[in-house]
Amino acid sequence: MQLVLERIEQKVAAQTYLYPLDLTLVPGAVTVLLGATQAGKTTLMRLMAGLDKPTSGRVVVDNTDVTGVPVRDRNVAMVYQQFINYPSMTVFDNIASPLKLRREANINSRVQALAEKLHIEPFLNRLPAELSGGQQQRVALARALAKQAPLMLLDEPLVNLDYKLREELRDELTQLFAAGSSTVVYATTEPTEALLLGGYTAVLDRGELLQYGPTAEVFRHPKSIRVARAFSDPPMNLLKGELSGDAVLLAGGVRLPRSTSNATSTNVTVGIRASALQINASATTIALPGKVELAEISGSDTFVHAETAVGEVIAQFTGVHQFELGANITLYLQPDQAYVFDANGALLSAPIFDSRQ
Repeated sequence: MQLVLERIEQKVAAQTYLYPLDLTLVPGAVTVLLGATQAGKTTLMRLMAGLDKPTSGRVVVDNTDVTGVPVRDRNVAMVYQQFINYPSMTVFDNIASPLKLRREANINSRVQALAEKLHIEPFLNRLPAELSGGQQQRVALARALAKQAPLMLLDEPLVNLDYKLREELRDELTQLFAAGSSTVVYATTEPTEALLLGGYTAVLDRGELLQYGPTAEVFRHPKSIRVARAFSDPPMNLLKGELSGDAVLLAGGVRLPRSTSNATSTNVTVGIRASALQINASATTIALPGKVELAEISGSDTFVHAETAVGEVIAQFTGVHQFELGANITLYLQPDQAYVFDANGALLSAPIFDSRQ
């Protein structure tokens, strides 16, 4: 399916939920809508589905204007945070319902295969009311996948699941999406989820579409500070700097060698991802001495908040590390791993990534 949004805008009374935007989805690919709560993700998906009509603009599907065409007249599969299942039907029949409508063959084996991938095969003979919220969400997801609609809309479908199961299902969904032919739109607040799903990412913030492109490209080259903030977890460290020749001067007299010849002002902001800060020095790194203000372990990573000469920063280290509060610490940065943004927040320069990464 080729879905094109042309100058779509959504207002309710004096409240603007979406500012005018253009978006052309890549057919048969996954597009991630990434943004914080109230960024406009759900509003945009409802317009794509036909649940709502835009205040202005057009929704075009395969060169046909479907603006205002209700969802019942479109071939769309949807899964929202608030899962919906048929309460009087077993899990098996819920998943099989779109297959039966199409009078497809091998229904039993197809339902079984989807149930196994989503870890709900022990519950096929139960009613939805007998399941936990997370299990019911997986039933709704399996039914949407079984429908094989040309457009599949998933609004944070894994949000009600525990951490370990989310990790497992992300991998499964990536494979299922790749094996299918549907154009998939997947909304999330988590940058990590966008990176795992790959495909394309549209970054939204307070009703504005900030950037759209291949996920890796948007992550590596955010066109503005707003995009970098939305696509960083933990948040990107943002430090005030001043251009001086072929370098950027940071607080504390720290000099960051960096050429930004296209700048129109000497005032810049340096962005450093938490994962770019290291605890081991090399011949080319810049030292940032400081003190530990907070250290926390999350999963297999350790996050350290430190007050340094250039300001307060967050560093992310792989593995479990112990740091005493108030202890001295020296963080190290490769200069070519820093982003530089101009006085208006637009990207001036970004790290150069190996094309194989």
